Amino acid sequence: MRIGGYEKLSTVDYPGEMACSIFLVGCNFNCGYCHNPSLISGNGEYIDKKEVMDYLVERRDMLDAVCISGGEPTCNTDLKDFIKEIKALGYKVKLDTNGTHPQVIKDLLKENLLDYIAMDIKASPKKYSKVVGKMVDMKNIYESIEILKNSGIKYEFRTTYLPELDKDDINEIATTMVKGNSKYYLQQFRNKITNDAAYHNYMPHKPDYVMSTAHMVEANIGMCGVRGIN
Repeated sequence: MRIGGYEKLSTVDYPGEMACSIFLVGCNFNCGYCHNPSLISGNGEYIDKKEVMDYLVERRDMLDAVCISGGEPTCNTDLKDFIKEIKALGYKVKLDTNGTHPQVIKDLLKENLLDYIAMDIKASPKKYSKVVGKMVDMKNIYESIEILKNSGIKYEFRTTYLPELDKDDINEIATTMVKGNSKYYLQQFRNKITNDAAYHNYMPHKPDYVMSTAHMVEANIGMCGVRGIN
C-alpha cells in the first residue's frame, strides 16, 4: 500500500464525523488542476502503513471515521485488504473516487466495507477527456454513478468548478448525470498548487457566478451545495 500522506484529524472530509484522511498514491487521470500532484505517480517517498495503523489504533476513542482519498484509491490492488483492517478497528470508511473502476466499488459495497462514497464528476461528457488529460471510457463513469445511487449508503457527487467549465456544463452534469435523489456539490477551483503550472494563471469563477450556478442547479434537480466559497 503506497501511502503518500495522512491528515490526523479532519472535520470536513467526512461530513458529520471526526475523521483521519489517508491519501493513497497512484491515479489513472492527469488532471491539470489537481492540488495533490505528488500523488498522481508518486515521488518514491511513502509513509509506512504500520505508522498509520498504529495511529488509528491509538485514536479509536477520539475518531469516528477514516476517509480514503488519493490519487485514485481504486487503482490500488490491495485497497480491499487495507479497508478491512480499518473496519476491524471499528471505523466508518468513506471512499473518494473518480468512478473509473465501478467493479472495485461494487465489490467493496458487496462486502459492506464502505459507509460513504464521494465521486468526482470532472466535467460534462464532451469535455471529460480534455479536463482529465486522458481518454475516458464514459460507460465506467455512468456505471459508477448508478452504483452509488443504488448503494443504500450515504454518497455524494461533486465537481470542481474549473474556469473551462460554465453554467451549461454544470447544468448538463446535474440534469443528465447526477439527477435523482443525490447530493451534488460545486467546489471552488484553487490555483495555488496544481499539476499543470498553466493553471496558476487561471482565475476561479467569481463567488456570485458559482452561487448563481448552484441556484440554477437547485431549481432543476433540487439540491446543490457549494464548497470553498468564503
